[in-house]
Amino acid sequence: MSVFDISERLACRLVGLSRSAFRRRLQRERPDDPDRALRAWLRDYARRHARWGYRRAYVDARRDGWQVNHKKIQRLWAEEGLRVVVKRRRKRIGVSTVPAVVAEKANDVWSVDFQFDSTITGKPIKILSIVDEHTRECLGGLVDYSITGLDLAEQLDVLALERGMPKALRMDNGPELVSKALAEWASETDRVFIPPGQPWRNGYVESFNGKIRDECLGVNQFYSLNHAKGIIGLWKEEYNTIRPHSSLGYSTPSIYAGQCTH
Repeated sequence: MSVFDISERLACRLVGLSRSAFRRRLQRERPDDPDRALRAWLRDYARRHARWGYRRAYVDARRDGWQVNHKKIQRLWAEEGLRVVVKRRRKRIGVSTVPAVVAEKANDVWSVDFQFDSTITGKPIKILSIVDEHTRECLGGLVDYSITGLDLAEQLDVLALERGMPKALRMDNGPELVSKALAEWASETDRVFIPPGQPWRNGYVESFNGKIRDECLGVNQFYSLNHAKGIIGLWKEEYNTIRPHSSLGYSTPSIYAGQCTH
């Protein structure tokens, strides 16, 4: 008898469902489920990468040797309740603008920007992000309570020794970015300043900022500055070497950079 005090036979008749279908267990609940191992792999993958979706799971599953198509991964991902909730932002009204400088190869354009977070004590920390617009690599970056124009110039010096000088720097009009120290450093490099209040003109680094906010800053609490440096540094390493990037054909930025033949 059911909670409504009617028989199973009558209840199935009322809803138009056969008794065999009502009693049939879902495939994922059966002990002989052929996808049990893949489901376990997906759950572990979602636990390790809480903000990644089924598309990246499909790419990494294929790399791990699973012979499966994206439709099956999408279905199992949904059945396991692993959907990533994404907040949709309002789109800007108007026509997109074309950047004045286009990165056709590595080191053509570096995008520079800052963002902020805080420790659990409420003390703000400042995060410098530098992104190669062609390879999408995150280059270096500082995490500190305060970052001046001189600190930025010294960080760019380190990157230039490793990679060579960029042709252009794309950035906004923040005080560190219009400083005398940066102007002296970029004496032979173009500085492309985006108009005030138009962050979409620096889309590559803004996209990167969104990813680090969603996947790192938004899911971690920082107990100290050193803790923040360690967590953010590990995430940036994962971003460059492990995280598949959709605009690069789901290759990682470091692999794509190694394959560039420009």
